[in-house]
Amino acid sequence: MKAITLKAGREKSALRYHPWIFSGAVDEVIGDPELGDTVEVYSYKSDFLGLAAYSPKSQIRGRFWTFGEKANIDREFFSDLLDRAIAARKSRGFDIDDKESAFRLINAENDGIPGCIIDKYADIYSVEILAAGAEVHRKDIYELLAEKTHCRGIYERCDSDVRKKEGLQLRTGCVYGEVPDEPVIINENGILFPIDVKNGHKTGYYLDQRDARRRIGEISKGKKVLNCFCYTGGFGLYALRGGCEKVYQVDVSKDALKLAKEGIMRNKLSTAHATHVEADVFQYLRKCRDKAETFDLIVLDPPKFVESKDNLQKGARGYKDINLLAMKLLAEGGMLATFSCSGLMEMDLFQKIIADAAADARRRVQIIERFGQPADHPVNTAFPEGQYLKGLLVQVV
Repeated sequence: MKAITLKAGREKSALRYHPWIFSGAVDEVIGDPELGDTVEVYSYKSDFLGLAAYSPKSQIRGRFWTFGEKANIDREFFSDLLDRAIAARKSRGFDIDDKESAFRLINAENDGIPGCIIDKYADIYSVEILAAGAEVHRKDIYELLAEKTHCRGIYERCDSDVRKKEGLQLRTGCVYGEVPDEPVIINENGILFPIDVKNGHKTGYYLDQRDARRRIGEISKGKKVLNCFCYTGGFGLYALRGGCEKVYQVDVSKDALKLAKEGIMRNKLSTAHATHVEADVFQYLRKCRDKAETFDLIVLDPPKFVESKDNLQKGARGYKDINLLAMKLLAEGGMLATFSCSGLMEMDLFQKIIADAAADARRRVQIIERFGQPADHPVNTAFPEGQYLKGLLVQVV
């Protein structure tokens, strides 16, 4: 038998169905399990708690497959999880048979497959595996995904440095069918987006901002818009369709800006109303400040500033600095849509950071809307860490 026993009192989170077992909670390891092996989990009093994938090098020593019940963690197990995810997405308006749409099919722990993310882009699926358990079972996951979706191709994006914490090698490549070198075209709320599945950020695109992008489009009419960390220009395309006076798309990546420009052309939007700037956003905002330039609507959607608890304070300073700069560039009555994708950045702290930035900028602002993850990025109630995306829409008053 391969098993782990928890220290006294450390079974409480498992009894509440939290999917992680931290290394400090483990009292004994039995049977010499290897990376990704399924182990039985017991309390200090020898009560069976469930089955988990074992990871000897990670701070997260185990990730639960089941709670309170034994099962075969096999092809049938993953087939059932995929069927559930497909049915759940369909009930929320996301259909795998729609060959133009894009959405998240598997949201890791929240859909029962810890560390596994599966995103649909038209008829191509992009998969990111970050944990040892899903890594061991990836062949079954890929074969079942192809069988159930009848997709054209599956591309593996196992190239995140997070894998190193699990003792996993980095890897990318086509694992089923064919995946084109050219961008895959998706239709999001009537806007066509070119997606670079092979080289783009994460699995290729930020699907989690779908609802926020639509909202920005609704409030952009007649406004001068600044889209920071624009990546492939998602917020900017919605602003253009919404009738903005002008949108400035700023990103440090030349390749991302190339796709942003392609998106404007593909959707037959006015290039005269868009300016693309290849620049470091912090430096660009300072230049705008020094020139006393102002904007009616600013979008701040930066990369993750907080990678671990150890750099939470440093990340908080980064969010404070960039929001302070943005506050100073808002016109009277102007709006700022600001986001954090750092799971360790809780909403209360993020809201305090925005309040402090406003005070230091000597601007009086009101929170008029909150943003979060859309329905294809569900959050298990027992796993609050799954609520990584948070955003605020504030207005100068």
